[in-house]
Amino acid sequence: MTVTRGVLFDFSGTLVRSEPAESWLRGALAATGTALDESAVRDTAAALERAGALPGGAVPEAVPPELAAPWAERDHDPRRHREVYTALARRVPLPSAVLPEALYARHMRPEAWWPYPDAVEVLAELRGRGLRSGLVSNIGWDLRPVLRAHGLAPYLDCTVLSYEHRTAKPDPRLFTAACRELGLAPDEVVMVGDDRRNDGGATAVGCRYLPVDPVPVDRRPDGLRAVLDLVGRAG
Repeated sequence: MTVTRGVLFDFSGTLVRSEPAESWLRGALAATGTALDESAVRDTAAALERAGALPGGAVPEAVPPELAAPWAERDHDPRRHREVYTALARRVPLPSAVLPEALYARHMRPEAWWPYPDAVEVLAELRGRGLRSGLVSNIGWDLRPVLRAHGLAPYLDCTVLSYEHRTAKPDPRLFTAACRELGLAPDEVVMVGDDRRNDGGATAVGCRYLPVDPVPVDRRPDGLRAVLDLVGRAG
């Protein structure tokens, strides 16, 4: 059996999770100096969540027909990513016309992403065992500042982002590119992620796949440690 020498991780729902919709909305309200009473904050946050306007949050209950095509390729291009998510936010009655852009800006800030409690620990342990680690994410913007802010970046040997390759998981080309950047053959690599379709697509190139549950961070204190049980030490 081939020895595992590297691990690839998904971003959202795997190493980190987006902040709750209420927290996200409050951050944008504060940034724009917009007042909203508590009841309205709760109702508006829920409506934004149903609309799928929070990147990394719930998908839309129904994608509007005019957004179907850009939604399908939202992670291929930064401009399209912004346009889709701000358009979804505009479908919700908001107290200020500047909020859709403020909400989008908020979701790219480090404080809008909460690391799972064991993320740094597991990455550090993999490094200590001599394994290489990387990240493969479907995303429309550069998340490297978020990784640095939360102390994850020093343990990642590569960061492969969909918009930089103009394609998204489960396209095999992303996993092939990540393995190449790790300097490893796909059968030496495990892909860890919360999406069985997108992340599990790594098996098409020969990687193994380890699923994790994208629950809130306080409900998954040690879910990433399963990867340590799966891999040993690099030979």
